[in-house]
Amino acid sequence: MNIVLVGYGRMGKAVEEAARQRGHFITAKVDPVADDPQVSKELTPAILKQADAVIEFALPQGIESNTRLYAECGTPAVIGTTGWENRRDEIASLVNGKRGAVMWGNNFSIGAHLLFKLTAEAASLIENLTDYDIMIHEIHHKMKKDSPSGTALTLAEKILQNNARKTVIQTGTLNRAIRPEELHVVGIRGGSVPGVHTVTVDGPHDTIELTHTARSRCGFATGSVMAAEWLKDRQGFFRVEDFIDDLFK
Repeated sequence: MNIVLVGYGRMGKAVEEAARQRGHFITAKVDPVADDPQVSKELTPAILKQADAVIEFALPQGIESNTRLYAECGTPAVIGTTGWENRRDEIASLVNGKRGAVMWGNNFSIGAHLLFKLTAEAASLIENLTDYDIMIHEIHHKMKKDSPSGTALTLAEKILQNNARKTVIQTGTLNRAIRPEELHVVGIRGGSVPGVHTVTVDGPHDTIELTHTARSRCGFATGSVMAAEWLKDRQGFFRVEDFIDDLFK
């Protein structure tokens, strides 16, 4: 495939390498803040015309204009940009009914999606075992701009969907005892850690931990390229889970 990269930061460079390793070609790179003469400042229909797919890891401020352009040009786009999740329905409306296809996800790591499924199962198993509580802890590098991470919030959603005892996601500092219905999600920022997410199930006599440790961005990048391969001949607005469910069959 001919792939256009939108966003050419650390993730964009990792996607570039992963795409080439899977036999694809990078036809253009777009990033309005990149200080590189080989990187375009603006995404245009002419750039998209030469592409079989787009992979975007960029800033959320451009999500509406970029998605509108993908839909108008009919260019399949995998979007790993985070920070706009509360506008998901609005953005999906730009794509649905058009000839393009967009897949959104806050994590394209295949291993992370294994963690999501294991977490959902664990939350379900302890629903009636009231001695056991469940919580989430995550660590990311000092340059990460959102906290908690999108991955941590996805884990939290999996728990709420599968355990009726937890109904509220609590991300703040607590200067009180946590309430039984609250699920505490804590993030730490520092150093160069690509990402560590741990779901802890704890009871009075033992502890069970499910941990996904990213050793580099390569897992996320490779998953996004695989997602673009899956999306190529489809139309509509998809979540990464649609691709993952098909992959895990």
